[in-house]
Amino acid sequence: MNRKEKIQSIRQALDRGNASIGSWIQIPHPSIAEIMGRSGYDWVAVDMEHGTVGAHQLPDLFRALELGGTLPLVRLAHGATKDCKRALDAGAGGVIVPMVESAQQLAGVRDACRWPPSGTRGVGFSRANLFGADFAAYAEEAQAPLLVAMIEHIRAVDSLEEILAVDGLDAILIGPYDLSASMGVTGQFDAPGFLTAMERIRSACRVAGKPCGLHVVAPDAAELTSKLDEGYRFLAYSIDSVFLRMSAMNPVESR
Repeated sequence: MNRKEKIQSIRQALDRGNASIGSWIQIPHPSIAEIMGRSGYDWVAVDMEHGTVGAHQLPDLFRALELGGTLPLVRLAHGATKDCKRALDAGAGGVIVPMVESAQQLAGVRDACRWPPSGTRGVGFSRANLFGADFAAYAEEAQAPLLVAMIEHIRAVDSLEEILAVDGLDAILIGPYDLSASMGVTGQFDAPGFLTAMERIRSACRVAGKPCGLHVVAPDAAELTSKLDEGYRFLAYSIDSVFLRMSAMNPVESR
């Protein structure tokens, strides 16, 4: 898979107002990644925040995803410089940054993901450039990996216009559980204050011309279609662990 071309195709789709649909991996096994990579998603995010994935496991997971033409992304644990470098050196096409609350924070992560002159990430041979064999081509890709900011706190909503104005931001992804928790209504997605915050986010994205995203956690095709109809354009569809758990339920015992 040509990673740079895949990044460009996702960006072009989003720029045209089309949707990009991906999925999520928490279980660090290449066979699962291979199945997910052949499931028709634009991208799959490997979860290093809530999953059990170690940095040493990323190359094999990425290889398995790439076999199916799916771009590997990483949901970072924190967004520290070391986290960005390890994920991208292993071959991630971009990062999803958790708990973004300010433009300054996001700009720092962006710079940590980019090679000079666009950023401050350390330059070196790695799997991402086939240990130097593709160094020149990767030097161009490393100027602008995909950058997705997770909006997961009411403080982020209050600073959203500045966050959306950060150069290089490709999309945002709302984290509804953390957002609702920050408002004191954990998991209460019908709470009036939470609904108001969600509309504020969608409205700010429309004004800024940035794709607004959401994670449809339960594998429900009708819900995914509904979110597309509502205008969401960067969507994660379920999680490997949830696909497995829901499909594995004993149909007799659950009657």
